[in-house]
Amino acid sequence: MPATKTYNYRVIDAAGKRGKGTIEAPTEAAAVVQLRQQGGVPVSITETGSGLGRNITIPGLGGRVKLKDLAIFSRQFATMNSAGMSLLRSLSILEEQTTRPALKKALGEIRTDVEAGTSLSTSMARHDRVFPVLLVAMVRAGEAGGFLDAALLRIAENMEKDSTLRAKIKSAMTYPVLVLSFSLVMIAGVLIFIVPVFENMFKQFGGSLPLPTQIIVTASHTLVWTGPLTVVVAIVGTALFRRGLRASTGMRLGFDRVKLRMPVLGSLLKKMAISRFARNLGTLLGVGVPVLQALDVVGATIGNAVIANVMTELGASVREGRPISAPLGRHKIFPEMVTQMIEVGEESGQISTMLDKVADFYDREVDSAAESLTAAIEPIMVVLMGVIVGGMVVCLYLPMFTIYQNIQGAQ
Repeated sequence: MPATKTYNYRVIDAAGKRGKGTIEAPTEAAAVVQLRQQGGVPVSITETGSGLGRNITIPGLGGRVKLKDLAIFSRQFATMNSAGMSLLRSLSILEEQTTRPALKKALGEIRTDVEAGTSLSTSMARHDRVFPVLLVAMVRAGEAGGFLDAALLRIAENMEKDSTLRAKIKSAMTYPVLVLSFSLVMIAGVLIFIVPVFENMFKQFGGSLPLPTQIIVTASHTLVWTGPLTVVVAIVGTALFRRGLRASTGMRLGFDRVKLRMPVLGSLLKKMAISRFARNLGTLLGVGVPVLQALDVVGATIGNAVIANVMTELGASVREGRPISAPLGRHKIFPEMVTQMIEVGEESGQISTMLDKVADFYDREVDSAAESLTAAIEPIMVVLMGVIVGGMVVCLYLPMFTIYQNIQGAQ
């Protein structure tokens, strides 16, 4: 027989009263089982004479909380919860091992709230800058249904796939960003080092410079202050534009519509939005979140105002007793295949499974669209660089023709 250990515990009984004491069991998980069989909900369990000596690490947590970090956190949390570890113990270990300052602070405050009797989801909702609405809704559903570990695993899978999706988009945009950056550096180098040499040569021969050449010479002279000014204007303009998007629903809706209509890139963004819609809605419905609440959460987390508006319309339709698929077909952003699969899922009672299949299909479509985007951008960027370099060379050599004509005339 394995040796028993003594644990100090704190529980909440069926009447909501708190209690504490000691219990003997071979393992902490066994102690949790005994306490639950006695009708209590374990709040904390600590082996007598020991502290938080278990070393559970969460790799990659340090600094700003990212989507991938939350996925790792959710999976670790689910593992500890399914192993029978008490909620407070799990939160304490996660807080101790986490190096992300924002997440560490949030977990500490959540542990304090839970110890005071607040539910986990309610406490997490107070930290909306760390924990997204989708995660909070999943945790709330898991708490209500008694399957918190399953809900955490599902949200971890959701976030991992969303993180992979974002990485694909970033990868597709890396090449054009690098080419554009190189082009700007090359233009600055030509204006700073090459144009002055040609300008001195032109002065020796005399005569007036053609307008294109004069523009480049002027740009070379003013680059010292126009360069920094352009950078500042770009940064301030971007910040004001983002603030406007956050403050104005109409502006955000119009901008998202423009993005979806852009050639090549619009198709990629559309497929990404549909994948995220199907994945998030399927995840929420799969753990028992009510349809209306799930649609509200998807609208708030989808990242696209056009689809968020559709979610509002779907919510109104569901309140009137109609299925989700009924109004979905009226919106061109959703292909007929998506509407039909959701309709089949509703009729068969497998809507969550069908939504997951839709998300998997559009994940593959995003891969294909990202490759097409890269293939389309590469020649465009090559042509752009050729136009820039060729244009500057022509502008610099235009005075040569004038000088040659002057020499011919003098002869």
